[in-house]
Amino acid sequence: MNSTEKPSAWSRQAVRLAAPLAMLAMVLSGCSQAPAPAPAPASQSDAESTADSVELLERFGLQGLNAAQIIDQLEQLPVAERPANLMASVRPGQLVLSDEAGRQAAMQLPADKFYLSVAPYESQTHDCHFHSLTTCLGELQNADVIVDFTTNDGTKVLDGKQLATNDNGFVGLWLPSGVTGELTITAGGKTSTQSISTAESEDATCLTTMQVV
Repeated sequence: MNSTEKPSAWSRQAVRLAAPLAMLAMVLSGCSQAPAPAPAPASQSDAESTADSVELLERFGLQGLNAAQIIDQLEQLPVAERPANLMASVRPGQLVLSDEAGRQAAMQLPADKFYLSVAPYESQTHDCHFHSLTTCLGELQNADVIVDFTTNDGTKVLDGKQLATNDNGFVGLWLPSGVTGELTITAGGKTSTQSISTAESEDATCLTTMQVV
């Protein structure tokens, strides 16, 4: 990731206006429970789209960051500091942003990367499909976890990786796109294993079904 990328070059390549706010509200207001269509191109000109998108990013101090950097920054924020008026939904290959003023943007993720946010739990969970960076909350906040991920062809992507859930109870994983495999998470000596996919356009970016026992 190039953290020094200038907004002008980034905005030309990575930002465009997303679908109308009414469409986004269904998947951005909280943890989305089911797949939704990817945002369609807007009718405004590229110049208008860029200006609107840049204004949105500047408002929340995200200018100059690419999609992956924005995801990492928002995911790691303390819950109390997450902007309630910024909606940020992670889709396969795309980050969709919107605010209450109607400014909207869709930013492309690296083609070879898939972002999966996982909320392991012991007793309480919720339905989720597309991860919301500003509203989703998991049970095990700021908890140490050990993560393993092995693809179906035997490639060990994560092998006993020691991580911690963020203040929202989720641990963010950057995985290779286009694969299926087995994910194992251990928390407090308890373990959960689940098959996951990063290969399809509607694969989940939010995983809340891993109960550690």
